Amino acid sequence: MTLDKLLIEFYKENGIPENGGIDNDTFEMKVLGMNLKLPNPKFRKDVIHIHDIQHLVNKCDTSWKGEGFIAGWEISTGFWKYFPICIFSFWAMGYSLWLYPIAVLKGFKKGLNDVGIIDLQISKSDFMKMEYDDLIKKVRKEKITEMGIFQ
Repeated sequence: MTLDKLLIEFYKENGIPENGGIDNDTFEMKVLGMNLKLPNPKFRKDVIHIHDIQHLVNKCDTSWKGEGFIAGWEISTGFWKYFPICIFSFWAMGYSLWLYPIAVLKGFKKGLNDVGIIDLQISKSDFMKMEYDDLIKKVRKEKITEMGIFQ
């Protein structure tokens, strides 16, 4: 199945606005039991599809446990290199470490053996036409990396 169809299903299953909410000026996030309404800046709108595709690749929902896994995965695949969007990843990883440290660790460990979606340098329109299985092949590294003391 193509990523555009999978994303439509993902958005419906997780109560996310159409197209990941890129047409909205704000987005909501639940933190400490409160719904925060935050600005939706252009830099976030430009890459939210990448974050959402990461959820598909890793079969994670949008609970804080799922977001923690994705944040750990993003950091270990090098998403931290992309400022200012990396601020969201670092914040989510820190918050999730407090709530779901094992999920963050599992995401980080898995990410050591994957190529970051953002590093594939594929346009959004090409992503949307891509088959899920083809993306999985592009994301997997050939050489296995074990988590060491440095990580």
